[in-house]
Amino acid sequence: MSVTSTKRKNVSRLGRMVGLGAERFMPAPQLVALADGLVVTTTNAEAWFVLSSANTDLMPEEAQDLEQDAGARALAKVLPGYDVHLKILWSQLDGQAYRSEARKMFSAGDVEAYADMWAARLDQLELPQRHLLLGVKIAERSSAAGASAKNTAGNALGLHTTALAESELAELDAAVRRLERRLEPTPWRARIAPVELLAWAVSRESYRPQPAPPNLPVITGASLVRLSQSRAIPHHDHVEMLDARGETAAWVSVLAMPTFPEQLYTPGEQQWLRCLSQIRYTHSSGEDTPVCPEASVRFAVWRKGDAIKEVDRVRRSAKEQRRSAAEGSAGETLAETTETEYVTEGLRQRMSRDAMTLLRDHPRLVVASTESLEDLRARCDAVVSHYAGLSIDVRVASDEQREMWLESQVGDILRVADLGHTRETDALAASMWWGGSEAGDDVGPIAGLLTGTTSGVVRFDIAAGSALGDATTTAFLGRSGRGKTTAMMRAVLDAAMRGAYSLMLGFKGDEAALVRAGQYLGLPSHHVTCGQDTPGVADLFRMLPRGEAALQVVSQMLIMLPEHMRNQGAETHLLRACNEVAEHDSPASWRVVERLKADENELAKDVGQALFEIGRTQMGAPILGRPQEGASPLRAEPGLWLVQVPGLTLPNADTRPADMTMNERVSLALMRGLIAYALNTAARADLRNLPKVIAIPEVHVLTGTDDGKRFLELVARMGRALGTNLGVDSQDPHSLLGLVGLLEAITTVFGFEQSTPQQQDALSELLGLPVGPASRALLHGIGKSGHGKVRHGHCVIRDRSDRVATMLWDIPSAELLQALSTNPKDQAEATEADQTGRSQGPLGAESPGPDSTVEFTKAGSEAA
Repeated sequence: MSVTSTKRKNVSRLGRMVGLGAERFMPAPQLVALADGLVVTTTNAEAWFVLSSANTDLMPEEAQDLEQDAGARALAKVLPGYDVHLKILWSQLDGQAYRSEARKMFSAGDVEAYADMWAARLDQLELPQRHLLLGVKIAERSSAAGASAKNTAGNALGLHTTALAESELAELDAAVRRLERRLEPTPWRARIAPVELLAWAVSRESYRPQPAPPNLPVITGASLVRLSQSRAIPHHDHVEMLDARGETAAWVSVLAMPTFPEQLYTPGEQQWLRCLSQIRYTHSSGEDTPVCPEASVRFAVWRKGDAIKEVDRVRRSAKEQRRSAAEGSAGETLAETTETEYVTEGLRQRMSRDAMTLLRDHPRLVVASTESLEDLRARCDAVVSHYAGLSIDVRVASDEQREMWLESQVGDILRVADLGHTRETDALAASMWWGGSEAGDDVGPIAGLLTGTTSGVVRFDIAAGSALGDATTTAFLGRSGRGKTTAMMRAVLDAAMRGAYSLMLGFKGDEAALVRAGQYLGLPSHHVTCGQDTPGVADLFRMLPRGEAALQVVSQMLIMLPEHMRNQGAETHLLRACNEVAEHDSPASWRVVERLKADENELAKDVGQALFEIGRTQMGAPILGRPQEGASPLRAEPGLWLVQVPGLTLPNADTRPADMTMNERVSLALMRGLIAYALNTAARADLRNLPKVIAIPEVHVLTGTDDGKRFLELVARMGRALGTNLGVDSQDPHSLLGLVGLLEAITTVFGFEQSTPQQQDALSELLGLPVGPASRALLHGIGKSGHGKVRHGHCVIRDRSDRVATMLWDIPSAELLQALSTNPKDQAEATEADQTGRSQGPLGAESPGPDSTVEFTKAGSEAA
């Protein structure tokens, strides 16, 4: 024991003689235990937290300034006196992990095939995912020298143990939770890091395949040893990592950041940790590839009293130097001395007035390659060049790779203390390490990809509102041909795959792709087209309970009749006929027409004949026609339902009934019937526990009528109580601004390209963006690439937490993409294939190759 102590003292003396600290030569601390939010080594105990990203990409400058100020205040108020370790790590989204998740998430259709599609897609994209971890030293268990001596003595006596007492674990766990309560209200919204995440963060450094961490509250003993074992060979400019067979698995370089400019201009490119995901280099294959350097920043925030004393000391020193120079023969004072005195005086006043204090930080960047040493050096050159463009000096830490690599590990200590910076908390907050892009639901199906400064996926469940007890309306808004209807169909498909009753009311005529995609995914899919070929499919007697149907049928028929018949008292005859037919074993609207035609009253006969003729038309047949054998009526059954009404012509809201054309009257009656069906299905007691989705493309067709407005506002307001979620798609965001009930119920907005200032301003308001030139420019260009090519599916999302980001809707396979196509050419090919029976792909056309997804892949990579 004394020999070890003497050696440590000699090393410490030698280190001080050459300007080095003894920490450089200390062995790596041994991990003792991992638990939720807790890393315990032989020397220290650290609390570890997962930090949330802030959605800063589309924030106005004023909001970004406030976000940065809030971060600086949090550093000054919550972390003074602590040794802190900030780590920014990257991982690739694992297709296998999502496959397992999908099997639990989806319950209808071909779940295995859909899970395989997404797993293959994620593996193909190789998307880096950012993890923000913050470690705070909460207890010192032993000095490094003391721990080393204790281990040596224990090994010599055969008493070596790393067991952690339950009482100590309980005390440390309580300290972690107390600190979490203080960090949770900060802009980082910190939460305790799960033990599985900490185990991954430890084991990934070995570059060896490791067993999955055990599902235990605490990881200790042999399990912890297996996770943390590794072998590294340090070289002058990198560390060579060896796998279990002794072969090279990776090359790692640690880069220091020795100098920063005197002033950082933020918000902007000089947010030096936020920009990590933007660093790219040219791979040997010629592709432009992200480097994804990781960050390890150890820092200690000074208590304000200590910081003020240090500033006063520097100010007094500068003042004495100035006075001494003034008393000299020359009487001249160095400009640097005068400036130092002036700056420290101002800093002293700010620290006394504001929450700002000082900190000492040691930023490091870690670059790795699993391909070759040449690839590693190319990556390092790209990082150095990127920061040189920001006036920040970044260098490979020559001959100190061992110390800096150990220093970056979870549970280690600060080893190279001389490569640090003393500065204001604002300077570290200006890095905006928590900034970037984040949007979507926490759980649920993957909808698409983030395209801001932070890569990742966007999860979205259109049926989640009612389950969360939240409002239930989603809006897809933008000009034609930019992918909003396809995006809504994607969302409806995911809801149907999760077992929801999913109904789409189609007024455009190109929504048949939804049913083809549903059939491709093995969903129970129903396609009902309202026209002369499908008489009676929208008959309210068949769609509603018998007690409710009679009055609804009367109201529907009155709309269709000419005004002079309504004025003569046709309503009485209609009500009598409907009540009689309602008692029939098989009530139907066509029976009402037959009953009126056979009536002895002349007015009743005329009404019956008028309705009979209307029933022979394109719009009237679905309501009044006699059903044909094999026709698929609307039923309130789970599955995917598409109800198309091509040729619907609705009157304007201010059109008087007497001024409506017959086409408008019949269209209005058909629409009322479909609305009644949708509302009744939403309110059915036997479907109350089933998630329900009603999706309406081109909703501006409805907002032009009083009936349509009332229907939309009713479903939006009652959606949560009825378990019904509403999806609306429109080219006219401005028309939604007057629908207060609908606006109050909107939780998520997907904003696609808009071309006119009026619509751009309306969409900006719905997205929560500041109305003005910047938002107009964003929404005008969101649907185009840098070369002017249309970027289908690219939009701005405002999620249910009011986070705003840019995203690209994605489709996991070329076949599903082809099935969902609303392109007229693809629609025609699909119809021809169905008629001829030719079927090589889901559309009956030749199955598309992997290049069919190139538009989505390129769009995602360009944006990222």
